[in-house]
Amino acid sequence: MQASPGGDARIALDLVLTVRHDGHGGVADDLADPTGLTAWVRARPGLAADADAADPAAVREVRAAARALFARAVRPAEPSPADAARLLPVPEALRRLNEAAARTPIVPVLHWSDAGTPVVRTAPAPGTRPDLAAALARAVIGFLASSDRERLRACHAPRCVRYFLKDHPRQEWCKPSCGNRARVARHQRRRGPAAEPRT
Repeated sequence: MQASPGGDARIALDLVLTVRHDGHGGVADDLADPTGLTAWVRARPGLAADADAADPAAVREVRAAARALFARAVRPAEPSPADAARLLPVPEALRRLNEAAARTPIVPVLHWSDAGTPVVRTAPAPGTRPDLAAALARAVIGFLASSDRERLRACHAPRCVRYFLKDHPRQEWCKPSCGNRARVARHQRRRGPAAEPRT
């Protein structure tokens, strides 16, 4: 069993998982409108950014860049089926991600309690407000540069469009229900077309 993913990995995965199967053969976007984005941000108190001031288009750009780079990270395996036909070129994804990360300048801040050791955290530069797209881009960058990236997989169960971190050597799908769908589909392929009923 692998260790729990770090904070950057969790935020990066949560961001790309806002593209999901809609239950009807299509793909849904949880960030398609400002209301969805606000609800998503408020459900993640670790994000130090103002959901109401966020630019939904900028956040979706970061997500598109992240999904393109996730597809690169899982190679030589196939990317998520939701991405296969519309991936950004890697240089474009890198440019968008790096530009978004630079939208809010950050500085190191030293914290040192009487009983503890020095700890460095980053914070927005004085006089700037945290930008959600920048915070998300930095989380994606942090995840892609971490060892957690090596566990990244695309789920290839029928109708699934998710990425996940592999927690067990035998894990093939993002969740048990996807494993069940994949086994049923494999069984149906083996059986071939249904036999014609006798008249």
